[in-house]
Order: sequence, then structure tokens, then C-alpha cells
Amino acid sequence: MKSVIAVHPGHLEVLDTPTPKPGPYQALVRTECACLCNRTDSELLHGTFPGMEDKFPFALGHESVGIVVEIGEKVRHFQVGDRAVGGLNFDLQMEGVDSGWGGFGEYTLANDHAAMVEDGVADEAHGWVEVYEIQTRVDADIPAQEAVLLCTWREVLGAFRDFHLQPGDAVLIHGAGPVGLSFVRLGRLFGLGWIGIVDRHEEKRARALRFGADAAFLPGHENPPQKLDAVIDAVGSAGLVQKSLPLLRRGGSHCIYGVLTQPVLHIDKSKADFNFNLLVHQWPTRRFERESQAQLCQWIRTGKLTSADFITHRFPLDKIQQAFDEVARRQVIKALIEYP
Repeated sequence: MKSVIAVHPGHLEVLDTPTPKPGPYQALVRTECACLCNRTDSELLHGTFPGMEDKFPFALGHESVGIVVEIGEKVRHFQVGDRAVGGLNFDLQMEGVDSGWGGFGEYTLANDHAAMVEDGVADEAHGWVEVYEIQTRVDADIPAQEAVLLCTWREVLGAFRDFHLQPGDAVLIHGAGPVGLSFVRLGRLFGLGWIGIVDRHEEKRARALRFGADAAFLPGHENPPQKLDAVIDAVGSAGLVQKSLPLLRRGGSHCIYGVLTQPVLHIDKSKADFNFNLLVHQWPTRRFERESQAQLCQWIRTGKLTSADFITHRFPLDKIQQAFDEVARRQVIKALIEYP
């Protein structure tokens, strides 16, 4: 099969690797399509993702969807022919080639987390990894192009619970990339009140307004009409906390989504009201992520949520380098990778 291999920093190749073999709790999934995770995949490719700086070469990808073609003997929650989201490949079966999740492979493995829980083997001693919890079956009426965006949407909607957001809350979001725009679109469907967006790119601010934002600002020109229940940092900038504190109501929250770019966070509490919350979401809460899938699929079914609003570019698998090049030029919201 073909896999996308980061050979050394900044350089990838589509190479032949062995097709993975499913274990007792695993389903073999033939990939239908995938999406780039703009920031994480780019950081992995360029050797700046924490913990992967010296792992080259390794296989890329963690946002994909496909059809189950084979199942292990203990699998009970996948069947051949099911659509599955979130398949990965942790073992490339090639000496010297590591895994950067490996989800861009033509075939991946989805693990039956629920069966492992039922059998009492969902632990490290039995090879369980926490990401197995979000390798799930997707109902057949959800097309592949919609299902692949669940990889982003589930994590964002799950973060609403980490950030204790409530319908009617007034929220300002920094960053109008895929995550920030998802907060806008899902926030409007969720029932948030006033929603503002901050981004330096005019076209992204315009897209956020089309998605339901009430106002869009250039960085440094934020002027919300009221005190805010939450400011969401969707860019990972440690300095934003100082800017957000004066905007929060008493008991409001500065919410950090994603990995912070700096190891030290400075807080000048004199800029804030007496009570405020600092919520850091550098890694998903997998249960919240998994449980959000049902609501997202309902919004897809009713036409309230569509990947067409997010997918701005399409590339065949053998042109995936071009997808990364476009992401680097800040031209992409989501790039869809199409498989034969």
C-alpha cells in the first residue's frame, strides 16, 4: 500500500509500505479520503512537533475515514462494509520507519475500544492507547467527505464541555483557521450568544461572518460590545491571556485550545476582575470527543453542518506535497486528500 512518509524535516514522499494486519480487536480500513490537520501535520513534517523532532522517517496523518474490509476475531462493534473514522497505523512493519500516527496510509487500523472495555483489556498492558476511544463506526448515511471532518468537529465540540460553555454565552475566538471557524459554526448551532472572531486575514474574517460570527476584528482591535463569558485562544499564543483578561466578566474564562507555543505563561491578575478561570485544553478529552459524534451527525443529516463550507482544496494522494505547500502559504482551511 501507499503511505505518506516524512523522510526528513520539510520533505515527504509517498512510499510503498506493507499493508497492516488486524489483531484480535482491530478492523482493517481501506481509506476513502483524508484531511490535513494544518498545524499538527505541518509541525510534524518540519520537525517541530514536541517529542517527534528526532523520529524521522515516520508516517504522517491522523484525520481519515474509510471502509472496513476485514475484522479481528474479537471485534464486535465493526463489521465488514462499515464506515470507520480515525484509523491509524502505529507499526509500519519497516525497519527504521516510525509512526506519526500513519493515518494517511491507503489502509489503516481501527481498534474496537468498546470490546476491549467489555473484555477488561483496555489498558497499556494489552496494547490499548487512549486514541482508540475515538476510532468509531459512522452511520452509512454520513458520506465520507462529511465523516472525515468529524476528526476536527468532534474535538472542538468536545472542548465546549472542557471550557464549560453554555447556550447564550458571549465568546471571542482568536484565530480563524479550521479550529476557530469550527468554534464559530458549532457555537452558533450550539446556541452561543454573541460570537466574535479575531484574525489577521481578511478572507478568514469574512468566512467567519458567513458562518455566523457577529463581529470580526483585526488583532489588537478587539472591541466586543459587552463583557465576555469566554475568550478562546485557538492559535496557542501565551501572550493572549494578558489581552483577554480585561474583556472577561467576573467569573469568565480564558480558554486555551491546542499546544502553547511557549513553556511559561505570565498572568497579570491586576488586568482581570476578582474571579476568573484559566482553562487549558492541550489534549482532547476523548470521552467528550466521542460522545459529540451523535449530535454532529444529526446536524449533518439536517443540512445544518457541511464539510463543503470547510474544504477549500482537493488533492489526489500522489499530490499531497502540494497540499502541504498550500497550507504553508496560508491558503487552506481544510485540504481533502482523495484516494483511488
